[in-house]
Amino acid sequence: MSANEPGQPPVATVTFTSNLTTPAVVLAIGAHPDDVEFGCGGTLAKWSANGAVVHHLVCTDGSKGTWDVNADLPTLVASRQVEQRNAAVALGATGTVNFLGYIDGELEHSKEAIDRIALAIRTIKPNVVLSHDPWKRYRLHPDHRNTGLNVCDAIVAARDPHFLKHHFTEHGVSHHRPDALLLWEADEPNHFENISEWVDTKLESLERHESQFESTMKATDEDGMEVFRQRMRTRMSDLGAPHGVAAAEIFHLMDRL
Repeated sequence: MSANEPGQPPVATVTFTSNLTTPAVVLAIGAHPDDVEFGCGGTLAKWSANGAVVHHLVCTDGSKGTWDVNADLPTLVASRQVEQRNAAVALGATGTVNFLGYIDGELEHSKEAIDRIALAIRTIKPNVVLSHDPWKRYRLHPDHRNTGLNVCDAIVAARDPHFLKHHFTEHGVSHHRPDALLLWEADEPNHFENISEWVDTKLESLERHESQFESTMKATDEDGMEVFRQRMRTRMSDLGAPHGVAAAEIFHLMDRL
């Protein structure tokens, strides 16, 4: 169903689509450094290998991403930016890696954030945008919810010529309508990407986020990292099994934006 269909939508059984044609330009938008790799790292690696230009946009500074109560937070923020850039390289991404710099845990669903994300969409002109599903039930972290809401609103602001006219005056960019939006963490997925050949690449990109080994990956030594790797392999295998592939990432796909 079109994202713009008015009135009551039809009742339909969910049928999964699969494996979009490799887009020319991709923009993946995460709440924190590492969210993109968890959400769609295998898909980005596949598309990068097939010639897509993949860009990253990270909304917060990642300053809450440690269990160490005595951590030097400015140093952590700087480290997480380096880690994110290294993770993008591990995926084969050749586009930009940019940071909006909102304080971790304090990102709001706001006109300012929508404007900044819409400007990125209008500037980069991606065929496909990927981000968090803001409607995931029981999602505790506010940054994930608000990133998803800001991205969805920014798609509308970026695509319609009478929104944000100051972008052309101030930045020389005009409106842009992506072909598709893929939302990870979806409660109601309807699309999968076969990442069977890209599991190791996804894991490699995640392991570039060294500051997150303890807090996110629950690993303090190599044995712990191996447990994390196996857990991720099992998850990707379980997601692929219903679709007859060895490993998959799943999304809610919105097209005809």
